[in-house]
Amino acid sequence: MISSVGSIPAFPPLLSAYPAVTPGEGLLHVLRARIDAEPFNAVATAIFLLAILHTFAAARFAALADAVQRKHDARARAGGRAPVPSVVAEMLHFFGEVEVVFGLWAVVLLVAITLAKGWDVATHYLNDGVKYTEPLFVVVIMALASTRPVVRFAEDALRQLASIGRGTPAAWWVSILTVGPLLGSVITEPGAMTISALLLARQFYDLRPSTPLKYATLGLLFVNVSVGGTLTHFAAPPVLMVARTWNWDTPFILTHFGWRAALAIWLSTACYYLAFRRELKALASRPAEVDIEQPDEDADSAAPALLPVPAWVTGVHLLFIAWMVFNSHYPALFLGGFLFFLGGLVIHGGLQGWWIAPVLGSLSRVPLFVGATLLTSFNDNALITYLGTLVPDLSDTLRYAVVAGAVTGGGLTVIANAPNPAGQALLAGCFGGTVSPLKLLAGAVIPTLIAAILFIAL
Repeated sequence: MISSVGSIPAFPPLLSAYPAVTPGEGLLHVLRARIDAEPFNAVATAIFLLAILHTFAAARFAALADAVQRKHDARARAGGRAPVPSVVAEMLHFFGEVEVVFGLWAVVLLVAITLAKGWDVATHYLNDGVKYTEPLFVVVIMALASTRPVVRFAEDALRQLASIGRGTPAAWWVSILTVGPLLGSVITEPGAMTISALLLARQFYDLRPSTPLKYATLGLLFVNVSVGGTLTHFAAPPVLMVARTWNWDTPFILTHFGWRAALAIWLSTACYYLAFRRELKALASRPAEVDIEQPDEDADSAAPALLPVPAWVTGVHLLFIAWMVFNSHYPALFLGGFLFFLGGLVIHGGLQGWWIAPVLGSLSRVPLFVGATLLTSFNDNALITYLGTLVPDLSDTLRYAVVAGAVTGGGLTVIANAPNPAGQALLAGCFGGTVSPLKLLAGAVIPTLIAAILFIAL
């Protein structure tokens, strides 16, 4: 039986429902008071921190999965049997997929909410409290932007630009990493990320660049896409979250953010080009790697013989179907299950306002900019700017600082900007299936610092 909305207590509590902050009151005292008012705040944030730690441990899970599979194969060969996938190795590989981390921990969070507050509160929060507009949009725009006509159109446009540099890998690299992210101000950041990642995979990563250049390129792509959508007020999720509330239109965004973002993109790309120019030039004489799992689109290939489906795989699929049927009255529950990573991310993020809002509200311009940049590493940057709209009496200077900081830090981690998981998913195969969070962070640091200097100093 479905309870009426009016009988369900507000969860999470509105920020205005917490005790008022008195002048001179310390931040730790404020946070402690909010935990006292709603003890589940600490539980939700602890689960969120575990999810973040899981993202940094994903590469270790993947490496352990490979080791387990190798031992399993060796035992099979020693016994005269053909190697087959190990269930344990497959499970470890599953835990090593960054794309599933927040979905998995969202399940833990759902169980915790149910135990602490009841099923009605849990379903009400997921169905009515969490806004899935952005994750849904990212999935849809990914599907559209990755279609053959759109990719070919973007590729043809960038080919014309790359032809200025004679169509070399270096010319493609510069074109994709500069013009591609700026397209995000028109076709949105998720669209720009999808197209840029697809073209980088085809025109650059297939040439097998070195690991430092691989991660430098990925970090540069994430940072450039994060700031590249700030030429308009409707394309970048962090800007979109505040544009209506703060009455920011495209001319305002372009004059305050856009030109700085474009300059940051070109300067960052130029710095990395100078650092890797010898290798980029050498790629021109290197043949592209042939992926036998991705045959030429015009080639005919016979379907391989189908293997029997393991019973446990069938069982998992049936459980997902049962979940959909059981929650047919709660669209967010089955949509959130489908989105998984992005859905899980916004589910966690919606319960972090109790500490993010007072942290942002206690800082001045430069510390707020730095704080927003760092917080973005652990939260989607659209969530950071949205929470900025909840801080009362935020001045224009501080509004600029929180948005500039949020877009600046959008490339530091895979969870910092909504399109990042899409880019990682499209390029993960170029990194052996797993992207190292620390190497990604290292690759994004220099472009982030360049963007930070331009946004805060100019």
